Amino acid sequence: MVMWVFGYGSLVWNPGFHYDEKVLGFIKGYKRVFDLACIDHRGTPEHPARTCTLEKDEEAICWGTAFCVRGGPEEERLAMEYLERRECEYDLKTSVDFYKEDDPLNPAVTGVMVFTSTPDKVSNKYYLGPAPLEDMARQIATANGPCGNNRDYLFLLEKAMHDIGHEEEYVIELANEVRKVLAEKVTPVKESRASPVAKKSKSNVPTAHQILPHQPEAVSTTI
Repeated sequence: MVMWVFGYGSLVWNPGFHYDEKVLGFIKGYKRVFDLACIDHRGTPEHPARTCTLEKDEEAICWGTAFCVRGGPEEERLAMEYLERRECEYDLKTSVDFYKEDDPLNPAVTGVMVFTSTPDKVSNKYYLGPAPLEDMARQIATANGPCGNNRDYLFLLEKAMHDIGHEEEYVIELANEVRKVLAEKVTPVKESRASPVAKKSKSNVPTAHQILPHQPEAVSTTI
């Protein structure tokens, strides 16, 4: 038996489970959005983080990574148990076709599982829905949880998409807006009185290439 799962968020850089094959590619008919609440990893119930989910869009494609587990029923069970704990805010498992860059018309793999969420605030308590870019940026800039802060999740996704050669304008725009919020929180210091440490504080807002995972193989974050 073989199990395939598609990662479009933190699974791209931190799968956290044993797999036998990793393939770069994309799925069709979905776009990445930061419309899902995370209250136990990168946020709290009082101040939820915003993390990725997928929104249906017939014209869109979403780049990410497909992982294959071939080790038999026990390996599949362990991988699924881990993923279901990690992706507890996602209420749907959707089956999709997965495409590779060298053949964008014919699926490389069919029946690939992807964790998604119902876009309805009534039936899905974790669905936040869309918001103005500035509002999302302020929420992401300030949310923190047991596994780290929300902004690192976004910056790591930005870096991961750059590393696989498929940067996404939406992710870059949101990350830059978060950097603006973080820069606003840095108190200006006059050059004549600034100590070397104070001067360095002006450049403390991380770029996509300065941020590294806290625990590369153990961080529990969302897809």
